[in-house]
Amino acid sequence: MSVRSNGPATESDPILSRRRFLGAGAATAASAVAVAPAAAASGAKEIVWDREVDVIVIGAGASGLPAAIAARDGGASVICVDHHFETGGIAVMSGGDIRIGGGNRIQKAAGSKETADDIFKRWTDPLQHRFADADIVRRFADENVATFDFLEANGVNFDRHGSNVPRQFRPGITSTPGIRPNEWPVRTDNIALDQGRNGSGIVRPLELSARDKGVEFLLSWTLNTIHREEQFAGRVLGVRIEQVDRWFQPQHRFLNLRARKAVILCNGGHGANVHFRRMFDPRLTDEYQHHGQATAKANAAGEIAALQIGAALGSVGNETDTGTGQAIDKGRLAVRDNYVRGKIGPESSVFFRHRALGLDVADWQDLILVKENGQRFWNEIDDSNDGYFANALKPTGDPKKLNGGGPIWAIFDSAAVEREKWQTTYPHVDRGGGYFFSGATLEELAAQLKRNIYQWRPMPGDALRKTVERFNSFVVSGKDTDFNRPAPPHKIEKPPFFAAWATPCLHDSYTGLRTDANCQVMDMQGKLIPGLFCAGESQGGIKSHGLGRCIVTGRVAGMEAARAS
Repeated sequence: MSVRSNGPATESDPILSRRRFLGAGAATAASAVAVAPAAAASGAKEIVWDREVDVIVIGAGASGLPAAIAARDGGASVICVDHHFETGGIAVMSGGDIRIGGGNRIQKAAGSKETADDIFKRWTDPLQHRFADADIVRRFADENVATFDFLEANGVNFDRHGSNVPRQFRPGITSTPGIRPNEWPVRTDNIALDQGRNGSGIVRPLELSARDKGVEFLLSWTLNTIHREEQFAGRVLGVRIEQVDRWFQPQHRFLNLRARKAVILCNGGHGANVHFRRMFDPRLTDEYQHHGQATAKANAAGEIAALQIGAALGSVGNETDTGTGQAIDKGRLAVRDNYVRGKIGPESSVFFRHRALGLDVADWQDLILVKENGQRFWNEIDDSNDGYFANALKPTGDPKKLNGGGPIWAIFDSAAVEREKWQTTYPHVDRGGGYFFSGATLEELAAQLKRNIYQWRPMPGDALRKTVERFNSFVVSGKDTDFNRPAPPHKIEKPPFFAAWATPCLHDSYTGLRTDANCQVMDMQGKLIPGLFCAGESQGGIKSHGLGRCIVTGRVAGMEAARAS
């Protein structure tokens, strides 16, 4: 496979270097600024365009990469813009399950009889998906098989290295479990190394294919403005983008990019934007981190820019029905982004943002979970995700904090550290960031927690001590009467004592911009906005977790954008 602007891949090095990817994007952006600095424009007629192509894709993740490739396959010239210094978005950290079926090659080989109609019925089920946009789901269902073929045609290999074919693919089974390619070879991917992140086996081949077909990438640039002929009328002309540094901080350097055909928003939703997500659920205050925000921040940039030119939100009931990013589980400890698959090591190019590996819990009986007031609120061995998250969101009685349940801390002792075989030093825990503490006494430990930016009031030391004493009494009495469970096997009594961040993180966005079945964005009057498309988590209409929704709608948006006039 050859790669445009980077030279061909050689037989001895068949996989393109990540550094070459980054270097190409950075060099292109820097030269564009040097040759033609963007001019501020107050109206469409005054805009000075720095670059001009047919289609501009905002986001280079699970929806942006398919959109860019599909648009290029349709004959359009394409620039793909991403605010990260690498491509892949949050998808590169995922397990790689792609929920697409409808009778694809792997399903047929396994004897499955699933059809596109089965997919449509499932994702419009009135009991589970009562707020689904049936027009969008119909197009999604009908494009499943073609999208599977598209992935294989663009290098995603579901057979190589013994890829996982789920056991659910049996004759007569019509559900659509995830199918996944193998993880991308570790030596060439410095974002998420050898952590079972099969999502890299999707985004890396797609990026190679996109570059080989001539898609240009501008990395470390973020969407600032969508240019339209008039604020609420006319077609979309292009975008204004702003350069950002490795911490996502703006650099006040701008480019105006003209799109002759269309702009496609694939910027990953709004889960990391506290104010945006609280429009749908005011309980989701800033202590709840968004999965992957240190790798690719889902900051609602596309949605906000589109709303400013008249776009509408779609199927907002999906968000209130499910909750923005609904917590996955109790996660990992001692690191801010504590998603269960969020372990990023020092060898990763993004470790400087994550700061720690975090601690995986083998036995939840080795600790107690307390809120910011020092009191237990949950049966630690209960794995009910919905119940845990609902109780985590309950406020603790502080009149200054009526929304959001506040930080949650795992409290344990040195004996638990020994049993769990935890390391309590760098790079395993984030002491410097305020997500892991230790103390010779429980009172000393509680006093330190105020160093965490989300612990809005000091934890009462006496309250924490009484909580631990009560828990220890259950070990003696033979029953945990707080949660009607058998006696915990271990007391918390051996100093030093530890507190590790255990606040649940958020995941998907289920509401985004309103579109038609072709992924073209609509305004508040239900009219299509010429030249503006949207896909993935930035699009409303489908309450579906994961990569399938993003990949299918991304491809549809790319195809339709290339056809735009």
